[in-house]
Amino acid sequence: MGARQFWKTVYRLTALGIDGYVQEQEAARRPKVVVLCGSTRYWDELAEANGYETAAGRIVLAPGCNLKQPHPLWADPAQADRLKEVLDDLHLRKIDLADDVLVVNPGGHIGESTNREIDYARSLNKPIRYTHPIDGGDDRG
Repeated sequence: MGARQFWKTVYRLTALGIDGYVQEQEAARRPKVVVLCGSTRYWDELAEANGYETAAGRIVLAPGCNLKQPHPLWADPAQADRLKEVLDDLHLRKIDLADDVLVVNPGGHIGESTNREIDYARSLNKPIRYTHPIDGGDDRG
């Protein structure tokens, strides 16, 4: 390590502390993690975004269940309601893990659940990208 690199390291350690420095170094070595948010009515578009993000070298966290499609796990309406609550909370935990958020919003559509996820991501200061311009010209973009 040259003198310049040594002093850069000393500066970063001083500025970030040892824990912050270690986290910064670990983050620099791993691919970015992106979480996909959006209505499962756009399941095909979510899969498409997943493919593009993965091909770009990112780790993708995405919805894993489509409650709009029939399945034995959520065939019972009461079971489906409980599962929706679990999945909604699980998606917030995915946002916790992600470096940034990609909102899949064909036609600019953003529903209630996705709005809640965007608000949560903003509360954590996560960068947010959108696949399409936003309906209504609000400040979501």
